[in-house]
Formats: sequence, C-alpha cells, structure tokens
Amino acid sequence: MTVSFFTLGCKVNQYETQYLAQCFAKEGYQIVQGETAEVLVINSCTVTAMSDKKARQLLHRLRRKNPDSILVLCGCFPQAFPQKAAGLDADVITGNANRKELPALVAQARQKKIIRHLPHPAGEGFEPMQVGGLARHTRAFLKIQDGCDRYCTYCIIPTARGHSRSKPIKDLEEEAFLLAEQGYREIVLTGIDLTSYGREFGLSLSDAVAAASKPEGICRVRLGSLEPDEITDSEIQALAACSKLCPQFHLSLQSGCSATLKRMGRRYDSAFYADLLKRLRAAFPGCSFTTDVMVGFAGETEEEFAKSKAFVQQCGFAQIHLFPYSIRPGTPAAKLPQVPDAVKSRRMKEMEQAAQQAWASFLQEGIGTVQQVLLESTLTPMGRLGHTADYRPVVVGFPCPQRGELVPVEILQAEKDACFGRVLEN
Repeated sequence: MTVSFFTLGCKVNQYETQYLAQCFAKEGYQIVQGETAEVLVINSCTVTAMSDKKARQLLHRLRRKNPDSILVLCGCFPQAFPQKAAGLDADVITGNANRKELPALVAQARQKKIIRHLPHPAGEGFEPMQVGGLARHTRAFLKIQDGCDRYCTYCIIPTARGHSRSKPIKDLEEEAFLLAEQGYREIVLTGIDLTSYGREFGLSLSDAVAAASKPEGICRVRLGSLEPDEITDSEIQALAACSKLCPQFHLSLQSGCSATLKRMGRRYDSAFYADLLKRLRAAFPGCSFTTDVMVGFAGETEEEFAKSKAFVQQCGFAQIHLFPYSIRPGTPAAKLPQVPDAVKSRRMKEMEQAAQQAWASFLQEGIGTVQQVLLESTLTPMGRLGHTADYRPVVVGFPCPQRGELVPVEILQAEKDACFGRVLEN
C-alpha cells in the first residue's frame, strides 16, 4: 500500500507528519510523494479561517484525483471543530489526540467511514515520539513542547492542542544524539508555546538548548517561535551561555499597539517588547529578530493600526510574517466589533511595504561580512543556498561544497530574495 502526506501549518505539524510517516512505514506502507496514492493523509492547521479553507480545498482536489483512495483528515482542524470536519468527504477524520491509531483507523475505513474525536484530557502528558529528522531538510526539527495555556482572545489553539506539556529532558537529549548520528548539523527546537518548556519539571528553555547542544556533531541549535513575556533576564543570561544557540529569535508580536495587545489578551505591551529587544541585543550582539504581525484585529482603529505600523518599523526586524485577523468561532474576539475586509486589505498592503523594507535592509546589512553558512539541498542557477546563524539566506556560487557543510562565506551582494557570496578557505 502506498501513502502520501500533506502538511499544512507550522513546524510542529511538519514534525508530527514525519512521525505519522514512521508509524505507517512500520505497518508496511510505502511512503510516496505527490497527489496520487492509495492512502492520502492531510495533517491540517486551524490557526486561521484560511487554514481551514486550504484543508477543505486540498481534500476536494485529492478526492477528484483519487476517487477510490482512502483520504484522511487529521490534525488541528478536526480537533478544534469536529462537527464541521465530520461533514467533509474524508474516509478517516480524527484530531491530534490519537496519532498512533491512524494506521489502524485506515484499515477500518476500508469498510466504513471513521470519525474519531478524542478531547485532550486533563493532566495529559507529552506524547512520546521520536523522529529521525525531516526528509529533504538539512536541519532537523525537534518537537519539545505541545499545547498552550495562554488563551489569547483570538486563538483556538488551546482547544486544538490542549494544555502545555513538555518532552522529558532525557528523551530530548536522546533524540538530539540520534539526529547527530544521522548527520544533521543544526537542530530547531519547536513547540506550540516554546517558552513554557519544562515548567512542570522545574526546567526552562535554556535547559532544553543545553541538552540539544550536547552531541558533538550538532553545531547549531535554533529556537522556534517565542512568547516575549516569559523571557526573563536570568533566562537571557542562561541562553547566552549556550555557545551553539543561533542568535536569531522569532518573537511573536501580533500588534505594535498596546491597546490592541490588551484586547488580544497578550501578556505584554509595546514598551515591554521594545525593552526585550534591547536586552536581547545586548546579550547577543548582531542578533536578528523575526516576528508575526496580525492586521485588522477586532476593533482595531486607524490610530491603533498607525501605532502598530510605526512600532514595527522602529524594531529593526529581519522578517515579518503578516496575516489578516480572521474570526475563530468559540473565541472571545469573535464577539467584538469587526474590521471590514476592505479595510483589512488596505492595511495589509501598507504593512507589507514595511515588511519588504525590513527584509531588504536585513539582506543589505550582510554585505561585506564573513559568516558561517550551513549549506542546504536547494540548488539555484547561481549556486547552492544556505543560511547564516542569524538566518540570512546566502547563495554560494559553483563549484560549491556539498549539502550539510558549514563553511565561511564572504557576502558580496544582496538581491531581492537572498545574499550572494563566495566560500573562503577554512
């Protein structure tokens, strides 16, 4: 039997899809790529209404191409909205709480449609799983945390993911050594609320970084998305002591206006965020920051948007992930006055200009520097793509070293999408 996987959403979903692939492989399935297979699995996201729409569109397309195949819809969408998902044309519909069961559910689906929704139980522990790296990636993702206890007013993720829970530090370290043995040079620690890692064990995120850094073959440890309010001065000092930690931080902002942040239920204001950037820059000279910004949140006025845009422009971000607010049923923000779509669209265009300027500045700032670049599998007409420790994309010309090599590169120029440089002798 052949099975193909489709991942929508975040790096945590990508990690979990690889785990699902391992589960199917153990049952004798052949893992294939593309939109034709006997079993097709969609691991969905539900962070926005657009995420749900993408899952439905993909499901419809795969059904048209594969009328006799078994289609599976799993992940956050059916976990958060089981009734909506139940009416879709899939043979197996299930959420996040029973991943190991999926091959068995597919076997049952040959006789009848299977809908299995298991709510996240109180006191749920971290789901034991170990993934041997992500196929076709140079760096390996390592999921160390799941769930969220924040309950921001716009967010459905606590419903989809349950309460916060962490991977035991011993299991984390063991998986890091496994990845090193497989030749990975960089590990990206991922989670839904990464900064809450280890709380139930009396540990913190810096302990996770230290554990992931132990294998000699791992030369870089990178962090996924971080919540600003949990990054204390003592934690900054502990992270700075981890020599393998990449000086690139994805700090979720959402809005640069304090009044909007308060309605969102965020636990910081713009002044706290700006001070955190200052403290991190002092501890990690030359570090870079990426972020998420939501445009058109419920009740956002023109004045609030202007404040948010001005704040974003002064922060010196390297890259900004923009998205318009979309109503999530079952959240407090859904009951607030909404911003018209036309206004959201206009504001998105304005904020996109700020994001493009920030990205161009980030690339230009690299010109003339010499940095270590981890080369990846991607080949362009100009050479091989890689990334610096602060996640600046760099293309080195032919003849170039192989995928997975960490090489010193002098950055010579910057274009729209990447920098270009030449490899220096070690």
